[in-house]
Amino acid sequence: MIARPVSPATPAAGAMRVALFRARRARVRLRFGAPLRIVRLDDWRRLAVFPAGAVCARLRWAANAYGTVLWQLMVLQAGGSQTPPAEGLQRIAGVTPGARLLLHAEGRPAVRVALACIDAIEAAGLASVSVSPDYWRTVHNRLATRQAPPAYTAERHAAYLARSALQGDVHA
Repeated sequence: MIARPVSPATPAAGAMRVALFRARRARVRLRFGAPLRIVRLDDWRRLAVFPAGAVCARLRWAANAYGTVLWQLMVLQAGGSQTPPAEGLQRIAGVTPGARLLLHAEGRPAVRVALACIDAIEAAGLASVSVSPDYWRTVHNRLATRQAPPAYTAERHAAYLARSALQGDVHA
């Protein structure tokens, strides 16, 4: 077997790669997240590489001659290093090898509510990447039933951090 050289764009095992692009009438960008690196593929495309367990939000929109036709926000979590690479991951276009889908908002009203939740978390002085994955799932379920999502408070965040410390979670 011939060994293939590893280029700087080749991510480590267990890493999640998110394709970002900018075109005339379409855009995919990160709303929050801390990638290990962003690889520039060309003038329009980038590849964000996240470590195992990392959380990010991918915002996607597309337009035509009459206005915006697609609004989409996804909060994604990379597969963990303690589990098999593909266990519990969903296939998502533009995300390799896949991710845990914590929140999926589609359509202008749902995306605006999800963005308002992110803005409220950041206004409270909390980092969106450190928010409990359970909260993002709750927001997803509330949006699906057209209910108002709960606020993410400092008390809720402290409870999440305490639970993570007791469970020995390294991603908290």
